[in-house]
Order: sequence, then structure tokens, then C-alpha cells
Amino acid sequence: MSEHLIPRRFVGKNVLVTGAGTGYGAEIAVRAAQEGANVAVHYNRSAAGAERTVERIKDIGGDAFTVQADISRHEDIRAMAEQVFSRFAVLDVLVNNVGDVAPEQMSWRDLTEDSIDRVLAVDVKGTMLCTHEFGSRMLEQGHGVIINIGSTVIVRGSARAPQYAAAKYGILGITKSYAAAFAPTVRVNTFAPGFIETEATLNRQDWKAGRREKLISQTPMGRIPAPGELAGTALFLATDDARHMTGVYLNADGGFNMIGA
Repeated sequence: MSEHLIPRRFVGKNVLVTGAGTGYGAEIAVRAAQEGANVAVHYNRSAAGAERTVERIKDIGGDAFTVQADISRHEDIRAMAEQVFSRFAVLDVLVNNVGDVAPEQMSWRDLTEDSIDRVLAVDVKGTMLCTHEFGSRMLEQGHGVIINIGSTVIVRGSARAPQYAAAKYGILGITKSYAAAFAPTVRVNTFAPGFIETEATLNRQDWKAGRREKLISQTPMGRIPAPGELAGTALFLATDDARHMTGVYLNADGGFNMIGA
């Protein structure tokens, strides 16, 4: 999208994006800054990537800083919350983007207990604890929006990585539960991108072996977008136009699943 076409929906707002050192999270963070937000860029191990995201934001005149945490650990999340609220005073939007997709696993036959534990710890436990910790503070400040990044994998499941599909389905339960608990002060929604061509996706064995072409042939829109194209779509859920939306599952997959009533 050309810069002059990007709306300014978050001028003066403070946004935290988890997993923003690489991939989709980095694009959400940059897009939020392009729309006027001050951005906290979370990472766990991708310190260099997080710094690159901050530099991209500063290059366009935005304000950003990095914050490190292992979101599978509640004490790390508490420390991150202290740092973010100390810097911002108020947090308007949390995007829970970070997640483990078990990229090394190419078949359900390769499932390991360690992989199950890791994916559930990050995708379910991490998302729940971030929603709980930051949402509680948003309640105290009197407003806020939480966007949990889900996946369209919940529609068909995953023969490749069942633990990933299970984890992403769990995010729906987290979203609905906290949407009910926090209403009407804090809205909580799930945004699910379909297949997007992040660097990690492009490097996957199955993607290189013809899966990309097969998926494109099954997608009515006829293409797989880059992550930046869907960054603004996720952030829509934090805008005033979405102020009557909470507990929802919104997807953008080019028509691949055609879900709905």
C-alpha cells in the first residue's frame, strides 16, 4: 500500500506487539507506527530482529523501543508489563502475535512430547497470561483493546502439526472468555490470517516442494500475500470502527476456507 493511502488510525496511541522481531509481528508493529502509534516491540530470542523493527519505525519518524520476555513464563510477562507501563503510562492496544508453529515438523508422525509442550506453552499459556496480565491493567486504566493472532488452521485442522491446530483453537476460548470478563471496558478479539509468505514460510521444505502452488490454486483470490498486506487488517480490530466487536474470530484468507453461517 502506498504511504499516502495508509490511514492514521492510531495517532498518539500506545501499542505493544509481541513477537515483533521478525515476520508478521514486525509488519504489524511497523504498520501501527505508520498509523501514528508509539510501539513497544517485544522479542524473546530475536534481539537483532527487534532492533531492526525499531530502526524501521524510527526511520519513518516513529517512536519505538524493545522489550524482552519469554511469554511462557508469568514472571517474564509481569516484568514486561512493568516496563511497558513505566514507559507508556497507558497501553491502548496489545497484539498477541507471538506463536510457535512447530515449523520443523513435516508430519503428525514426527510428533514429540517436547513439541507439544513447547507449542502449548507459547501459543496457549503465553497468550492467556499476556491477555490476563495486560488486560487486568487495561481494566484499571479504563480502556484497551487486545488482538490475539489466531490461524485459519482451526477450520480444517493440521495433519502436519496437530498440536499447532489445537493451540490455535485454544486461543478462541481465551478470546471469548476474557472478552466476557473484561466487557465493556476492554475488547478482546481474534484475528486469523490465512497463509502468508513470511521468510519462515518461504524457507519451509513443504512450501518449496509445491505446497505454495497447490494452495494458490485453491484460493479464490489467486495469491498468497506478504505479511505487510494483512497488518492493517489485524489492526482494524483496535479501531473505533470495530468498537462494537468483542469475542469475535475474524479471518482474512483470500476465500480459502469460505467459513461462516
